[in-house]
Amino acid sequence: MATGTNKRDYYEVLGVSKTASADEIKKAYRKLALKYHPDRNKGNKEAEERFKEAAEAYAVLSDSQKRAQYDQFGHSLGGSGFQGFEGFEGAFQGFGDIFGDLFEDFFGTSAHRAGRARSGIRGSDLEYSVEISLEEVAHGKEVTVEFLRAEHCDSCRGSGAEPGSQPTICSDCGGHGEVRISQGFFTMRRTCPRCHGEGKQITKPCKNCHGNGRVQKNRKLNIKIPAGIEDGSQLKISGEGEAGERGGARGNLYVYVSVKPHAVFERAGRDLLLEAKIGIHQAALGTQIEVPTLNGKVRLKIPAGTQPGKVFRLKGKGFSDLRGYGVGDELVRVNVEIPEHLSAEEKKLLEEFGKLRDQGASGKSFFTRWQRE
Repeated sequence: MATGTNKRDYYEVLGVSKTASADEIKKAYRKLALKYHPDRNKGNKEAEERFKEAAEAYAVLSDSQKRAQYDQFGHSLGGSGFQGFEGFEGAFQGFGDIFGDLFEDFFGTSAHRAGRARSGIRGSDLEYSVEISLEEVAHGKEVTVEFLRAEHCDSCRGSGAEPGSQPTICSDCGGHGEVRISQGFFTMRRTCPRCHGEGKQITKPCKNCHGNGRVQKNRKLNIKIPAGIEDGSQLKISGEGEAGERGGARGNLYVYVSVKPHAVFERAGRDLLLEAKIGIHQAALGTQIEVPTLNGKVRLKIPAGTQPGKVFRLKGKGFSDLRGYGVGDELVRVNVEIPEHLSAEEKKLLEEFGKLRDQGASGKSFFTRWQRE
């Protein structure tokens, strides 16, 4: 790396203009630091020098006061000059965000994570599945669910330490939750391997929870499933998941609802679908039939001359809308049933009926009329 007045311009080193913003300078330095980091360039002296050069440039240009002095005096700084790379060791340790990101890229962790590890960890979410009938969908249902979840230990109140004792400050990190590791000229911070970032050690683990701070307990909960809920819906019960670690918030409970298939009904949104069969004579002459609903049976009038596939609507016999937009209907589709086997008398009657229909008002058969046309 060049020294004294032979040093390259810091802006040139980072590849930015003299009007570059602090964010642009930071991004440029991070890119170079990742490229020339010694861990990615083992034994490459040139890469090591480029890394030092970029770090020195960033140490100056990221500091508004030093940058102003550098812009005015350049490397000379009025004769005293800027310090070399070794003089910026303290500055490197204060590069927080930059080196936190680099640690994460190289080692899968960061100094920032170590700090966060000492705070409470949110408890895990739990899932539970219930199955209800179509009738229960129509009216809503309250179900009782029972499940195991992690609760704070009653003996140690979640601390993990035996009652009467207290966790002690970690001997490796001094309570900081992170340790410094020197790698050549470079110093980095990692989560303390002894206390896993907590900053404390439990010397006398609680006998009830074995130092975990939590134990598994049964939980019973009454859950109201609203009328009109769809198959596959998810209900979120906030704060009913597992207890968090070190005072962290509880997780949530997610209840997944499935609806059993029904023997005669199908669902279409808010509406209920039903297939009803009637005979030829009922379709021709008209009749009344009894049809099921989710609230009992009702009488449905079938007018004379009803055609196969005709749909009749029973108002308000469907499902409530979850958003309060009213109630759906029951749709009854009529299918005319054609008998597969006829008695001799039935055949005779149908033949006579057919002759009458074929002759029609003109007195001629349908076949004769079709040939003439």
